[in-house]
Amino acid sequence: MLNRIVVVGAAAAGLTAVETLRARGYEGGLTLVGDERHPPYERPPLSKELLTEGWEPPSTWLRKADVLASVDADLRLGCRATGLDRDARSVTLSTGEELPYDAVVIATGLRPRRLPCGDGLRGVHVLRSLDDAVRLREALAAGPRVAVIGAGFLGAEIAATARGAGLDVTLIDTNAQPLARQVGAEIGGLVAGLHRDHGVRLVLGADVAGMARDGAGVRGVVLADGTTVDADLVVVAIGSVPAVDWLAGSGVPLGDGVMCDSYCRAAPGVWAAGDVANWPHPMVAGARVRLEQRTNAAQQAMAVVANILAGDEGAKPYTPVPFGWTHQFGEKIQTIGWCPPDARTEIVSGSTEDREFVAAYHRDGVLVGGLGWNSARGLRQCRQLLGRPSSELTAAAAGV
Repeated sequence: MLNRIVVVGAAAAGLTAVETLRARGYEGGLTLVGDERHPPYERPPLSKELLTEGWEPPSTWLRKADVLASVDADLRLGCRATGLDRDARSVTLSTGEELPYDAVVIATGLRPRRLPCGDGLRGVHVLRSLDDAVRLREALAAGPRVAVIGAGFLGAEIAATARGAGLDVTLIDTNAQPLARQVGAEIGGLVAGLHRDHGVRLVLGADVAGMARDGAGVRGVVLADGTTVDADLVVVAIGSVPAVDWLAGSGVPLGDGVMCDSYCRAAPGVWAAGDVANWPHPMVAGARVRLEQRTNAAQQAMAVVANILAGDEGAKPYTPVPFGWTHQFGEKIQTIGWCPPDARTEIVSGSTEDREFVAAYHRDGVLVGGLGWNSARGLRQCRQLLGRPSSELTAAAAGV
């Protein structure tokens, strides 16, 4: 009997979970716990519109106050979960309160990685939360020289946004190309060209050794070869780790996130959704996945709710097709499936010179992913053939 459900994490996955529970007829007690004081908000605009385009925090909110209230959930915002007791089936809050549950959904997301050499130094930022974005926006408004460490999706977006605002920007990464881990070297090289064309300086294949200081503030990034990249503001965007520290000792299986089965269940009565969830996926043979994608946050939360309400016999494995996107300098890059750096990349339509094309990713003769650069329509064909022999895409592209 489900009389009390607790959802820990009040971002997209957590909000979707409570809304879906009510939409599917659940009438029991429902609590949403979030460690930030803000109502649930969108994260993608934090690296773009909020930084330089005049958006204010309410523009990022996922729901207006009256809509949020209509969900009829006990909102515990600005309140952190500090522990989970599987035997007692309760969640402990930072206030000391114990929340009993019949089912709990863990949707605590990520926390940013930090560099020990710059942590606490004035002018050194990370970007994960709305408060992080507001602080970074205020600092960017002063017109500083900017260095971004990390050329993944987040770092590249921040660099593009800052450069689009007319700032002096240097993008630093250990890899030979931006987005190398996300989409491979070939497409990464095209992203590098895009940034160079817009005046971003790229320092690639470089390790960071430390920060150059000016009193309590930063004045540059020191590289392993001894050179210094001058900067008044440094953004550290070297990835994130699942926010699972509060689950230590709980008996919930942990690794790279909350380790779930194919139904997104980690233990009896314990489920996970969004960036923090790690589960086996049939499209990745013998491997587990954890997706840091906005679309997955909502889709997985809905799947988890369906499985909670269905019970053991009605539960269904969660088998999404990953989908992500990034906007940089007005260019829209979308991905489906998996685009691993070791896959064979093939341009199947369009032109890289025109920056309008579709790239297919092949592994062991199978189509595993696709990327559309300003080409959403062309990407649909890749989606339909994911998991099929690569020859089928080749034949389709040739009109056979």
